Amino acid sequence: MARTREFDTEAAVTAAMEVFRHTGYGGTSVRDLAEAMEIGSGSLYAAFGNKEGLYLAALDLYRRRYALPFIEMLRAGGDARETVRAAFEAVIDEITCGPGQASCLIVGAAMERAHSDAQVAERLRTTTQLLELTLFEVIAEAQGRGEIAADQSAADLAAFLVMTFQGLRVMGAINADRAALTRAAEVALNCLR
Repeated sequence: MARTREFDTEAAVTAAMEVFRHTGYGGTSVRDLAEAMEIGSGSLYAAFGNKEGLYLAALDLYRRRYALPFIEMLRAGGDARETVRAAFEAVIDEITCGPGQASCLIVGAAMERAHSDAQVAERLRTTTQLLELTLFEVIAEAQGRGEIAADQSAADLAAFLVMTFQGLRVMGAINADRAALTRAAEVALNCLR
């Protein structure tokens, strides 16, 4: 008779997600994960198949907890430029004030795993495409209302802003200088005139 799982899967994946955010995929052993999750390695393998399966579960959880609420914040409406400014401020807060200044799992996965793991690459692609589509909609609607000049493509502006959001996260990992990150965000906001 099969044993039933005796741990909280959501809590376990949350613990694994934080380990991956701090040490990356390559820097994390199954032992590190089992310790953080407070389960045996046998339970980890039974629940997730292997380290990669757990990493994919952590990416999915990260998307639900961080990426999708960020996208919803952008969709909340109001003045488009101020909405994007608030999104930049949220990213800068996350970089400079976040707990333990853990890295963005999406950026980490892009740098470490996307080139060698098709499942990781697909998750990152769909998340990034959703962010870009949301920004496109926000910008196109603002252009239609005359809030933002329509002399630039909404699609190009959206792609540029996605790159800027992710670039802030990368540069923030190197130097979490709030003033410098804020200045960079202001330069990006100037494209929404």
